[in-house]
Amino acid sequence: MGRAIGGRVRQRTIVYTPLPSQERFHRSPARFKGFSGPVGSGKSQALCQEAIRLAYLNAGCTGLLGAPTYPMLREATQATLFEILESNRIPYEHHRAENVLVLTDTGSRVLFRPLDDFERLRGTNLAWFGLDELTYTAEEAWLRLEARLRDPHAKHLCGFAVWTPKGFDWVYRRFIAQRVEGYDVILAAPFENHHLLSRVPDYYERLKRSYDERFYEQEVLGKYLNIYEGQVYYGFDRKRNVCDTKVRGDMPLLWSLDFNVDPLCSVVAQREGDTLYVVDELVLRRATTGEACQELYYRWGHHPGGLVVYGDASASHRRTNGPTDLDLIREYFQARGYRRISYRFADCNPEVRSRVQLVNAMLRPTEGAPRLYIDSKCTELIADLEQVSYKPGTTIIDKDKDPRRTHLSDALGYLVWGECRPRPKAGERMERLTLF
Repeated sequence: MGRAIGGRVRQRTIVYTPLPSQERFHRSPARFKGFSGPVGSGKSQALCQEAIRLAYLNAGCTGLLGAPTYPMLREATQATLFEILESNRIPYEHHRAENVLVLTDTGSRVLFRPLDDFERLRGTNLAWFGLDELTYTAEEAWLRLEARLRDPHAKHLCGFAVWTPKGFDWVYRRFIAQRVEGYDVILAAPFENHHLLSRVPDYYERLKRSYDERFYEQEVLGKYLNIYEGQVYYGFDRKRNVCDTKVRGDMPLLWSLDFNVDPLCSVVAQREGDTLYVVDELVLRRATTGEACQELYYRWGHHPGGLVVYGDASASHRRTNGPTDLDLIREYFQARGYRRISYRFADCNPEVRSRVQLVNAMLRPTEGAPRLYIDSKCTELIADLEQVSYKPGTTIIDKDKDPRRTHLSDALGYLVWGECRPRPKAGERMERLTLF
């Protein structure tokens, strides 16, 4: 790539060996093009390389790089772009106040914008725009930017995006099912990224152990599936996941609460190896936190194996008129001389999507036996797992259809996330991988 300066062209060479799907994406001449691929297929790299290419091709013009939210824009999209620029010594200026980057070779401007407030995308004419994780963006944001693609000085107008499949949503309809003239899409093949596999050889095997079968097919194989339609906990099966459990006195009880007022729900479980057994449920109408503690103490007393308490992160949030729920739990068990007790409350709740996916993966792993079993007496939790559903046409869990539902499965989700979420191996560093 290069820029004409006084009749001369300054050349810039980028170290980049595109994978076959990335190369097809870059070579596509379509006005609007997409790159659909599973995790680890190099989507962000392709997005940023295409942005740099178009910024040089359209010297002096303005383009836009966007992501669904500002944290995602900053931590993934911008980080990848800056890494490419710096590793290839491409000069730029980043004006942080306006969140604008200027490539000094060409005078081209790159606007960085989150897409969650799409009405703010109206304005300046664009020569190009590129969007990260399009399936987590509203269609209106794409339409606003499509209307802005009108810079008369641009040599090549182009709107492009990358994404992981997320069902038969608007992205699927616009780019695949009902594609119109001027649109093109490249479907990346799974396991194509040999750069990633050379650095983390067991990357996909570890995902296979963590994901349930349907989520694995979507995230790792890149298939389009309706995993966000109907039953939320589709991994649950009475024949496979329900059994009569036995409580072991030498192992701690794991108590997880959802602090809903009516009903106040919680589950009691034990863990053996990688497997969780839910041994009891507490469903209390119009109960206080103290009454929930009293009920647990009535049923289990001073359990010899001890007690570990999990739950909704709101339990540790300070109230203006009194102690937190976590304070009340501590006070109750301290007053009764309970010594073998610990508390594992996060500062914030896990993302609903990640929590649900992990529960499904425990209920029905891609390989092997289930790692989550429910005692047959936990009738309300079983009803939750069978009946909780998504609102039609959305990825939002329906909490309005039946006020009794979702609370026990939420409590279970906090426990599963706290106990069983994937963690890095000992000595492994949590750092972002560059996917070439």
